[in-house]
Amino acid sequence: MMHLPVNLGRLVSKRLLLWVGALAMSMLAACSSTPDKPNPTALTPFTSQRTVTPVWSVQVGPIGAMLSMNSTSGRLALVSQNGMVSVINADTGALAWQHALNTPISAGIGGDGQRYAVVTQANELITLSEGKVVWRSKLPANAFTAPLVAGGRVFVLTTDRTVLAFDGASGQRLWSQQRAGEALVVKQSGILTSFQENLLVGLSGRLVAMSPTNGVSRWEASVGSSRGTNEVERLVDLVSGVSRVNNIVCARAYQTSVSCVDATRGNIVWTRSAQGHTGLSGNDGFVFGTESDGKFFAWNRTTGQVAWQTDSLRFRGLTSPSFADGQLLVGDQLGWVHWLDPKNGQTVARVQIDSSGIAMAPLRIGQHWVSVSKNGLVQAHRAE
Repeated sequence: MMHLPVNLGRLVSKRLLLWVGALAMSMLAACSSTPDKPNPTALTPFTSQRTVTPVWSVQVGPIGAMLSMNSTSGRLALVSQNGMVSVINADTGALAWQHALNTPISAGIGGDGQRYAVVTQANELITLSEGKVVWRSKLPANAFTAPLVAGGRVFVLTTDRTVLAFDGASGQRLWSQQRAGEALVVKQSGILTSFQENLLVGLSGRLVAMSPTNGVSRWEASVGSSRGTNEVERLVDLVSGVSRVNNIVCARAYQTSVSCVDATRGNIVWTRSAQGHTGLSGNDGFVFGTESDGKFFAWNRTTGQVAWQTDSLRFRGLTSPSFADGQLLVGDQLGWVHWLDPKNGQTVARVQIDSSGIAMAPLRIGQHWVSVSKNGLVQAHRAE
């Protein structure tokens, strides 16, 4: 019997979409006797070691699971599935401005505190500032990765593995670079970030350092390798959420591996097999990540050896973890945010936002942790 691949719904084909749809239907039919999905692990009592206090909350509309939030200059930016862009004062929760784009969004939101950018499902890059659209540009393909707004430019990674750079003020296209890859891509945000004077981009299974001036590659590191005999099994992509400490950048290849790279030269420090689809976080000692079945791992940052593992949140549909200021957090699909002890993974606090589920990794802004539910409820907490 054929087995349905994990998260098949996350796969999108550029030229084989119909084939994938037919394959999925045949696999579903073949697997009609597959056991039900495991029940989420029940939450167990714990000894509270932190006092978590709500600070503010605001409703911004359904978020979904593919979008991101952005924090710069004391502001929090979000975009709902139907295109409502909201910029919020991160200290008070007061709304700075909103703008209704009235179009479905496929990727967002990136910003630098002055300009913010999203990508629509109609393959249009839209840049806004202070509640107004500044410019729009048609893209060669769709995008699931939030644009990067930095250095007066807007950078975009599309599903045909093209990286484009635009002038932030005018929208003029400055350059584009395309990399050949497998026909399938993962329907979630990939890697598009910066390190020193480099643009770091996930292209198939490779982490590539590009010049932000012209897109020329400076180095490449293989984080995940393609396997299997068909398009689905050969899929390899890097997912958003990297852990960077000094010059070491750690990233995840979708359902394949976790690797740490020396970002000054592009050398692989270590690689470990890992069956996860969410991004990473970390500190000086550990790299934190969750597996697709909810196992939570901490790898030694220097050697890659497993430092600890906890199964207490298995099958709860975990977000990427977030570490900041000595605190380690993760959200789940039942709407809970969990504080874990970064030394051993034991639960030290938890709160429930709402039952729709946590849409993305909690974000540290100043003294607050901000969490967003799939229904668009945004809440800030202080944990002491």
